[in-house]
Amino acid sequence: MPSPLSAPAALVRRHDPDRFLATLFAPAAARETLFVLYAFNHEIARAPEVASEPGIALIRLAWWREVVEGALRYHEIATPLASLIAAGRLERPALLALIAARENEVEPDFPTIAAWRTHLFAGAGTLAALAGRLLGAEAEPALRRFGAAYGAAGVLRNIPFHARRGRVLLPADLLAAHGLSSASVMAAPEAPQLHSVRRALAEEARGWLAEARALSLPRAALPAALPAVFARSDLRRLGSSPRLRGLAAKFAVLAAALSGRV
Repeated sequence: MPSPLSAPAALVRRHDPDRFLATLFAPAAARETLFVLYAFNHEIARAPEVASEPGIALIRLAWWREVVEGALRYHEIATPLASLIAAGRLERPALLALIAARENEVEPDFPTIAAWRTHLFAGAGTLAALAGRLLGAEAEPALRRFGAAYGAAGVLRNIPFHARRGRVLLPADLLAAHGLSSASVMAAPEAPQLHSVRRALAEEARGWLAEARALSLPRAALPAALPAVFARSDLRRLGSSPRLRGLAAKFAVLAAALSGRV
């Protein structure tokens, strides 16, 4: 009978199935640490989603910042996270960078595409690079690009979801070029002009995938890069039904894991 999943692993399977699947291709000894990292990422990512106002979201993120900085908290994710930090398995500066990226999403302000890119590299890009280091692989340039592309695909998939919660995680200069603003996106998150914005940003993210594929990726780093396979599918299928994503994308992940090529 298989052993039950740990709390971090169960949380990742439930809320972050893409990274859960990717982690199954990691060596058994590394999986639990990756699950703790990804569970932590989920906890800080949801702070802006569940808070009723920005100040509350920032308080939730400050709680996690204190955990990373050494405050003792008894919690199903914070406790194993603190243990891994104390053991030197997870690095405080990288974890704090992830929190800072989420703080930037509480009241997002990305004036340019360049600022939007910087944010994604600092958030989802850092997460992928940190996962690679947990796997003992030095592949930061490629993993940051793979991770940022995965983050971009998530932003583009979730424009209506974010808009309903009063947040727009899109660059203001590109919105303005299409006659849009954050306020207009929140009022009409399915506006036809947004299709052009999505296409332009998807093209930008596909460029990061192409750059990453041109760089060296040790096989040991592959599980950290595999979520980008889902990103490639999502960036091709902008606006299509999520049901079209499932099985085909999972087979693509399996093919990438077997071939060693994302």
